[in-house]
Amino acid sequence: MRVLLRVLAPLLGLGLAAAGALLVIEVTAAWLLGAEISAGGTSIVADPGQQGVLVPWRAWRSGLEALTWRSLLMLAVCAAVALLGLLLVVLAGGARRRDIRLEDPAENVSVTTSPRVLARLVGQRVRAQDQVASASVTASARAVKVVAVCRGEVPEGLPAGVGAGAGALLEELPLARRPRLAVSVRSDGGPR
Repeated sequence: MRVLLRVLAPLLGLGLAAAGALLVIEVTAAWLLGAEISAGGTSIVADPGQQGVLVPWRAWRSGLEALTWRSLLMLAVCAAVALLGLLLVVLAGGARRRDIRLEDPAENVSVTTSPRVLARLVGQRVRAQDQVASASVTASARAVKVVAVCRGEVPEGLPAGVGAGAGALLEELPLARRPRLAVSVRSDGGPR
């Protein structure tokens, strides 16, 4: 959800910036074209109700004058805006940070850590083992997933050793709730 909000926020900002730029262009054009222009002793006054530079204001005005609050188009637009607003509120509410709670060291003191920190700690422990070339770790409050890559063929005891090392670290940490641990080990394909 946070990724969706990170995409939506710049898009909405760009939309508002484009609308503001369009408004500045239209207002500037209306001032320049609506001003009295004198050329060679004759004065020319542009039509103040002229057509817009980029936006067809007259066509929009005549179309909007025909609409009433009870027309089907107006009700559909209102419903769509309300649904979009509700969707954005739900997305913003679900995009909270997913911290991992640790055991409280004292009363009225709570400690949390981020999933990235937990994944980094587990990844360092897994990479420190012999025969592990690299490791990828994803962590959340509920689960830790480890994908270790070894050099050459996968030794028979390596998956159990990687799981034991990661499990021992999770036991050492003062986590309020121990996450599930999933370990997989694969080979890097050997020498090339």
